[in-house]
Amino acid sequence: MKRMKRVRTDWQEVEIWQSDRVVEFRAEGATHAWHHRERFLTGLAWDMIAAGCLLRPDGPPRSVLMLGVAGGTSLRTLRHLLPDCELTGIELDGALLDLARERMDLGAIGAEIIHDDAWSWLAANRRTFDVVVDDLYLAGTEDVYRPHALDEERLRLLERAVAANGHLAVNLVTGTGHRRVQSHTRAMLRARKPVVKTLTTPGGLNEVLVAGSGIAGRRRLSSYESCFPHWKDRGLWRLLEIRTLKGGV
Repeated sequence: MKRMKRVRTDWQEVEIWQSDRVVEFRAEGATHAWHHRERFLTGLAWDMIAAGCLLRPDGPPRSVLMLGVAGGTSLRTLRHLLPDCELTGIELDGALLDLARERMDLGAIGAEIIHDDAWSWLAANRRTFDVVVDDLYLAGTEDVYRPHALDEERLRLLERAVAANGHLAVNLVTGTGHRRVQSHTRAMLRARKPVVKTLTTPGGLNEVLVAGSGIAGRRRLSSYESCFPHWKDRGLWRLLEIRTLKGGV
């Protein structure tokens, strides 16, 4: 891949890397968004986010709210798997959205994309969604970080946007420097939700917590494997691990 340009937005510095088939946005050395002409999966957090949206016990979600869009990597996978689903995304960085439309064909996903601060939007929102995804990270000088910890008020705003029999999915970076946020978020969700499951993948540095009154399991994910035409995507989908969260970190 070749670095094509560097763009400074109001929130971060983004490098655009590109080959004949792949475009990547990189921030602080980490891949921030990924788009492939023929494939959907990466073996990283976006796979887990998309998979977490499929675990509604009553069947496929009819609507998904994505808080944090970036280049639309997870939304693109969801559109492929759920062609009739109503997809809505909230993104703080308007310049990043412009880059995603230009370089990653964000407009072709057919999602409603809203340029706004997610928490401000949620405070005014009265709509509900079968799945609400919290993927709110900013790029720091050395690593990504959550601009706000998940407290009672923010969790209440997230819960208010979840429809009956729906669920919440929260993407968390794991490892050194992120353990406190991970432990805190796990504890909050376990205290408020009857079922919390964690999605991971062997090559990933994240986990996605999926929380609700009931959460489907591995069989649900397996039912989608044949939807991926490329053998590499099918292999990465099989690597997704799901388990019920019971104890500490």
